[in-house]
Amino acid sequence: MNGSVTALKRSQPTAGKMFIHLVFILLCVASLFPFLVIIGTSFQSENDIVKFGYSVIPKNFTFDAYRVILHEPKVLFQSYFVTIATTVIGSLVGMWVTTTYAYAISRKDYRFRSFLAFFIFFTMLFHGGMVPSYILMVKWLGLKNNILALILPYLISGWFVLLMKGFLQTIPEAVIESAKIDGAGELRIFAQIVIPISKPALATLGLFFALQYWNDWWLTLLYVEHDNLMKLQYLLIRVLKNMEYLNSAEAIQYGLVKPGMLVPSLSARMAMCILAAGPMLLVFPLFQKYFVQGLTVGSVKG
Repeated sequence: MNGSVTALKRSQPTAGKMFIHLVFILLCVASLFPFLVIIGTSFQSENDIVKFGYSVIPKNFTFDAYRVILHEPKVLFQSYFVTIATTVIGSLVGMWVTTTYAYAISRKDYRFRSFLAFFIFFTMLFHGGMVPSYILMVKWLGLKNNILALILPYLISGWFVLLMKGFLQTIPEAVIESAKIDGAGELRIFAQIVIPISKPALATLGLFFALQYWNDWWLTLLYVEHDNLMKLQYLLIRVLKNMEYLNSAEAIQYGLVKPGMLVPSLSARMAMCILAAGPMLLVFPLFQKYFVQGLTVGSVKG
């Protein structure tokens, strides 16, 4: 009887635990509030935003911002396709290139380990610059208006290689040696042993690659002139610039818009955030478990 009463008391939340839960609930609400403001403002009219400011609940619900952005849905869907294609292909190939490079410099018995480690570290300190990169991509490789120009520049990063190298060094050498004794070659060891063990790190690396490719607009600005290869982020930036111009005095002077008419540029900013960030917000929970493991693995040794 006394034991059950003691267990019941232990199961009851204390004031300290309730306070901690309350703090985290408030932090979650504070983190969620900006997203709610973005969603609510995207459905506000331009006049309401000017008069009342940003709001979670629109005073006059309207789809004006989305109508302007989706005026040419074919172009938008094409930019989505290009962005998804470059993100998926670039992330997969980038993970393979980064992992193979990191695995090579993590092996202490590899002859050129020090040279390759210095080579990748040197690129983190010094960069050729925009002009040499443009000459390489356009003049030498001939990738102007080519989808490969949106993939190749981000395939490998010094920071990602060193991040993956730190994880691969935590794999016991005895695992690799036992595989060699059983007759496995280097490629088989890498594909059937190293890769499965590295799932948490690969999920973290893949998320970093996906975010980098998804949010990129700079490569489109440099190497793409055709609309059918335009990425989503650059398309949304161009739409926003056009709407800002339509709200200028010059556009009214040339008769492009009527005096007193406001193009929904403010609400369109929020609508663009939803269109651009929405897919990644849906993908992130799928990798959250591996992402947390990838960040914490190797932090505790025992």
